[in-house]
Amino acid sequence: MAPPAMHLQSGSVSLEHSVASESIVTLDQVAFGYDSRAVLSGISLHIPRGKVVAVMGGSGCGKTTILRLIGGQIKASAGQVSVNGRDVAALGHGDLYQMRRRMGMMFQFGALFTDLSVYENVAFPLREHTRLPESLIRDLVLMKLQAVGLRGASALMPASLSGGMARRVALARAIAIDPMLMLYDEPFTGLDPISLRIIADLIRELNDALGAASVLVTHDVEASFRIVDHVYIIAAGRVIADGTPDQIRNSTDPQVHQFVHGESDGPVRFHYGEGAYAADLGLGPRP
Repeated sequence: MAPPAMHLQSGSVSLEHSVASESIVTLDQVAFGYDSRAVLSGISLHIPRGKVVAVMGGSGCGKTTILRLIGGQIKASAGQVSVNGRDVAALGHGDLYQMRRRMGMMFQFGALFTDLSVYENVAFPLREHTRLPESLIRDLVLMKLQAVGLRGASALMPASLSGGMARRVALARAIAIDPMLMLYDEPFTGLDPISLRIIADLIRELNDALGAASVLVTHDVEASFRIVDHVYIIAAGRVIADGTPDQIRNSTDPQVHQFVHGESDGPVRFHYGEGAYAADLGLGPRP
């Protein structure tokens, strides 16, 4: 069983206790599971406007499930998920669609439309969600590509892009409609150090430029700690710690320390299961 959540203070006020009206996203004692397998057990967190917040933890701890709950793809079995003050689970199809129009999503590995050019990929959400004339769509697409340094790649197809370039195009597409909320699912996976630094810096810069809130699901401690305002650590379906990057990095909690410093053994054991190795080899009595 996970230990109680350790709420580290940021200045004099923890983000965990942010005023609800300042939060774009609020999860309040949210539980979720697949069939009989519990994934989240009483998760509470807040994503304030203008902040970049990392949600971190080991594989399978429920990080991507949190993004799916925020986007309304799935509904919590208990508790409440609110976006911009509205209960996501209570929204009808039309209202949910309207809410998603104000969200940007950057998928792991980018998830570009392979049969569309870079330009057409970025134009897609503008055509889907607005009735803007093509002349204005063109200006907006070029503006977004300029913001990520790829205006000169507008005619290229995704197959011609490097991994880092594809990720930048995906980011330009995600911000095409100037969202109030950005969701990032493992944005640094598979990137070389230069591309990783570029994507990390763009996430921070674009969030500040848009005045948006960003939820960053990632395993990358160093890249995320450099750009985020606050960190939630998830384990066994619960928040076990939250605080600023420096507070999390300096935590004395064994499980948090093991995760942040990438230690191979600790509360999360290197050896799976129990039993004496010598006994399994027939060199001693079995337990």
